Amino acid sequence: MRNMGNMGNMMKQMRQMQKKMEEDQNNLNAQAFTGTSPDNMVQATFTGDRKMTDLTIKPEAIDPDDPDMLADLVLAAVNDALTKVDETTKQTLGKYTQGMNIPGM
Repeated sequence: MRNMGNMGNMMKQMRQMQKKMEEDQNNLNAQAFTGTSPDNMVQATFTGDRKMTDLTIKPEAIDPDDPDMLADLVLAAVNDALTKVDETTKQTLGKYTQGMNIPGM
């Protein structure tokens, strides 16, 4: 019977940890992450759940004779923002997956 109490305690702790993890995930999803290209010509903003909410392009970044440059600037800003999302996600949720090999975490 003693083990049943330990099991109940462990289940309670797991539910508390799951609730805290969900709160942390919701807080992360509500944050905005802005990435910039070199010279701040393009800015891309994402939520913590990787949804783009804004893309700002300065007029001087638009050169009709060089569309590839604009594409490179957009890619740089998007990748910068997503890197920030990934780093913050690892810092915020990594404590829950420490020691586990879970893809995407």
